[in-house]
Amino acid sequence: MNRRTIGRTPVRVGELGFGAAPLGNLYSAVDDATADATIEAAWAAGVRHFDTAPHYGLGLSERRLGRALAGRPRDRFTLSTKVGRLLATNPHPTGSDLAAGGFDVPDTSVRRPDYSRDGVLRSLEASRARLGVDRIDIVYVHDPDEHMDTAVDQAVPALVELREQGVIGAVGVGMNSVSPLLRFVTETDVDVVMVAGRWTLADRTALPLLAACADRGVSAVAAAPFNSGLLSSPSPADGAYFDYRPAPADLLTRARALADVCRRHGTVLPHAALCFPLRHPVVASVVAGFRTPEEVRSAAKWTARDLPSRAWEELEAVVTGEAAEPAAEQAGENTAS
Repeated sequence: MNRRTIGRTPVRVGELGFGAAPLGNLYSAVDDATADATIEAAWAAGVRHFDTAPHYGLGLSERRLGRALAGRPRDRFTLSTKVGRLLATNPHPTGSDLAAGGFDVPDTSVRRPDYSRDGVLRSLEASRARLGVDRIDIVYVHDPDEHMDTAVDQAVPALVELREQGVIGAVGVGMNSVSPLLRFVTETDVDVVMVAGRWTLADRTALPLLAACADRGVSAVAAAPFNSGLLSSPSPADGAYFDYRPAPADLLTRARALADVCRRHGTVLPHAALCFPLRHPVVASVVAGFRTPEEVRSAAKWTARDLPSRAWEELEAVVTGEAAEPAAEQAGENTAS
């Protein structure tokens, strides 16, 4: 699998990243055997870029990922996690984290927002213990929307210090909002931003952010390429979700038109959704969440093969609303196999 460099650092990531939130039992439980098999399928398919966070399943995702990667050569894979939420003992557990955090795990722990220098150091040390590694390649400040000043003044400088010491490889910030990420790119010494759901076939609002990244030598990682479901199916159905809510009618209509273009070119909408973010030169990787071996095998196959140029022209015409004559299917342009 092709690899790309993060900013000005020596850290390299595969074009497809394994998002491990589902392995923290996001919305519903995944058993240990399925989690292990999914990571093994990713490895067998050439995936070497794995992303997790303490938030995902109150540490379960990190523990599972660490266990599955144990024994593999550390220089063969790139590992990222996040800081900003410390895990502490929950004094008032209810039995499940589903209501509070969205993960189907016992709520024996609780998340405490902490973007201070001390909080960053404590969070990173706990993550390394759960992952069972002595170093983490990329560390992101995780969703600091309500703690921007502290994240800018303390969290990022703490991570920059660790990067300069060689403790971590690259400094990043991960959010699903463009404006705050622009502030980090212009005001701090970050190497990479992870932008979730804002640089996809259906949502291009991260374009100004990517332009700023290009100006400052910062890389981007595009997460949530399926926009929480809308672009994950070959045939978007009524009730499909966009950004965790039912998609508006006009957006659903557009997604179906995108799916029609893909079918005419012998492939499916999720294939285009995974490949689209990588077309921008600033984007180093696309990270999608996986909970089964079949999902990760399909994604690895799709990201290994681009769509024909005519398909991209027609997809762009759907997004911009410009008319485009569908190309007749030609031999050699079937990308589904």
